Amino acid sequence: MRRSATLLVAAALAATTALAACSSDPVAESAGGETQQITHAMGTTAVPAHPKRVVVLDTDKVDTAVSLGVPLVGATQPPEVDTFPAYLGDLSSVKNVGEISEPDLEAIAALKPDLILGSKFRQEKFYDELSAIAPTVFTERVGITWKENFLLDGKALGQEQKAKDLLNTYETRAKDLGKTIPDAANVKVSIVRFMPSEIRVYGPEGFSGIVIGDVGLGRPERQKLANKDDKRFDKVSPERIADLDGDVIFVTAQGPTAEAQKKKVVDGNLWKELSAVKAGQAYDVPAEVWMTGIGVTAAGQILDDVEKNLPKA
Repeated sequence: MRRSATLLVAAALAATTALAACSSDPVAESAGGETQQITHAMGTTAVPAHPKRVVVLDTDKVDTAVSLGVPLVGATQPPEVDTFPAYLGDLSSVKNVGEISEPDLEAIAALKPDLILGSKFRQEKFYDELSAIAPTVFTERVGITWKENFLLDGKALGQEQKAKDLLNTYETRAKDLGKTIPDAANVKVSIVRFMPSEIRVYGPEGFSGIVIGDVGLGRPERQKLANKDDKRFDKVSPERIADLDGDVIFVTAQGPTAEAQKKKVVDGNLWKELSAVKAGQAYDVPAEVWMTGIGVTAAGQILDDVEKNLPKA
């Protein structure tokens, strides 16, 4: 971390320590209002009951804040991405505070946040420094626990009931959508992601895989990842393109390098021989929704893609 960032964080820590010396509730003093205790992946933290200056450090938390109508002052972004997700509307007022894996602590401190939301999986090594800047709440994992994360972050944002209601609405819609698809459990949906240096298929415990499962759709045997401990995703070599097949294929790529990887494959003969491709059942979908959205609004848009492209009863 740059020296200037270190000095800012140190100053924030000194201010927090000074407040603690003269008040039993430094967060209440600094926020000027009511607080609540949030138990999370790193412990228990007092946060403002109604935070006004929120910084988030992962894409799921951008989705969560927007879904719950909580304004953001700052957010990190994935590698090779220099804009915030278009599917969430106009976020031009949100400050970019670095990449997900390397948040810019100086930029975060300069925003004077009253709440920071992050992930132990992504940013554990920064937790103490972040906590010196503002009350910080971390979820444990990503993807597989997206619903639990949404509810925890919703509580930290002072929107616990609204989060519960939105999640319930999504789950009801997913179940109802599945009833409209003939023999849904036997429709094998393949989820493919082109990365800068690899090709992935997504299993039942990745975000988009969970949404597909909530609809009640089936998955190709290769993508059930039955013999894997990690059932979020698996890599597929360029020689095993046949492993990407299904009755329907949803295809994603994010960033110019990944798009180039995708073009190389879909222009090749192995891709063109896939049964879904021959049947015209391979669909490009946005990675910012299917892969990095990881929230209730993104989940709803995955349902939109399923409803648009799968047959109805």
